[in-house]
Amino acid sequence: MLDLKFVRENPEVVKQNIRNKFQDEKLPLVDEVIELDAQRRATQQEADDLRSNRKKISKQIGALMAQGKKEEADAVKEQVTKNAERLAELEKLEAELGEKVKKIMMIIPNIIDPSVPIGKDDSENVEIQKYGEPFVPDFEVPYHTDIMERFDGIDLDSARKVAGNGFYYLMGDIARLHSAILNYARDFMIDKKGFTFVIPPYMIRSSVVDGVMSFAEMEGMMYKIEGEDLYLIGTSEHSMIGKFKDTILEEKDLPYTYTSYSPCFRKEKGAHGIEERGVYRIHQFEKQEMIVVCKPEDSMEWFKKLYMNTVEFFRTLDIPVRTLECCSGDLADLKCKSVDVEAWSPRQKKYFEVGSCSNLTDAQARRLKIRVKGENGEKYYAHTLNNTCVAPPRMLIAFLENNLQEDGSILIPEALQPYMGGKKKIG
Repeated sequence: MLDLKFVRENPEVVKQNIRNKFQDEKLPLVDEVIELDAQRRATQQEADDLRSNRKKISKQIGALMAQGKKEEADAVKEQVTKNAERLAELEKLEAELGEKVKKIMMIIPNIIDPSVPIGKDDSENVEIQKYGEPFVPDFEVPYHTDIMERFDGIDLDSARKVAGNGFYYLMGDIARLHSAILNYARDFMIDKKGFTFVIPPYMIRSSVVDGVMSFAEMEGMMYKIEGEDLYLIGTSEHSMIGKFKDTILEEKDLPYTYTSYSPCFRKEKGAHGIEERGVYRIHQFEKQEMIVVCKPEDSMEWFKKLYMNTVEFFRTLDIPVRTLECCSGDLADLKCKSVDVEAWSPRQKKYFEVGSCSNLTDAQARRLKIRVKGENGEKYYAHTLNNTCVAPPRMLIAFLENNLQEDGSILIPEALQPYMGGKKKIG
C-alpha cells in the first residue's frame, strides 16, 4: 500500500506506474481517492474544531449559571446538544470516508523499481543469467510421474479418490528424496547462510491476509476455513510477515533473516488449471522459504542475495538454472521488483519456474503497521522481502530429470547423500 501523502503530491507518477502495469482501469481511482481523502480531512478538521470548542462552551455555561443568566445558559446548552449531534454525524462520515480511502489504497499498485522492464505479461520477462550448462541426454527422458512410478514412488489414482485432482501420495525412495531435499534446504539456509529457522502457523487471520497480498490474489489462492476467521497459508511468507504485525522494531536489531518451513495450500484457480498426471501445479506442497525484514536502504542488496541463495542451492544439486527478471505486467500489485529462478528440464528442453524472489519495499509494512524506531527516535516503515529456497514436489521434477541415468537409476549428488542414508543412487 502506498503512502497517501505520496499519492496526493505525485498523482501523475502513480498514474504512470498504473499504465506501466497495464492496469488502465485503475487510473480513475487516483483522482477518486485524492478527492475522498480531501473530504475526509475536511470532515476531521470540522470534528476537531467541535471537540476543541466543547470545553470552552462547558466553561461558558458554568459562568452564565453562576451569574444567574439561566436563559442564556439554556441557549448555550441547546447549542451544545446540536454540536454533539453534528459531531456524531461527522465521526460516522469520517469513518465511512476512511474506509473508502483504505479500500482504494489497497487496490492501487506499489511503485515498481525503475529497473523493472515494461511488459504486459510473463512472456515479456527478461533473462538475466544462466548458471550451469543445460544438458540433453542421448536417451529419452520420461515424464516425471513415469519416472516416479518406476520406483513405486507416487500414487495419483488413490489420491484422486481420497482428495481429488491436485493431490498425491509420495512413497518409498521418492518420498524420502522429497524430505531429504527439504532437510538439506533447511540446513543450507541455517549453516551456510546464517538464517534463523522457523516453523510458523499454517493458518492466518483475515487481517494478516489483507496485509500480505491483494484481494485478487487471495481469491484465486487461499482456502477459507468455514465458520472461522482463518485461512490456510499459500506460502509461509504469509504467516512469517504477519509475525511482525503491529510492531515497532528497534533499528539496531535489523535485519531479521528467517528461513521457514511449511506445507502450502492453494486453490490454483485460473488459466493453468490442475494436471491430472503431474505434480507441477497442485493444491498441496511443501516449501522452504526465506524472509527478510530490513531497513529501506538495504532492501535491494538483500533482494539479490536472496535469489542468489536459490541459485547456489540448486547448483549444489547439479541442476542448471537461470534467473529471469519479471516485467511490470507480471508483478503482483504489492511487488516493487521480482526475479524468478527457473530450472532446466531435459525432457522439455527448456527452463521452468521453481522459485520466485520479491522485494515489496514498505507495501506490506504499511498494511500491517510494521515500523522501525531509528536511533534518533523517529519511526519509519520497514521493507519486507521473500524468496523460495525450494518447493518440492515441483523441484523433484527438475531433480529427477537432471539426475536420471540411461539405466533408469537416479544419481544422488554428494550434498544430498547424508540425507538419503548415504545412498549414491536410487536404482
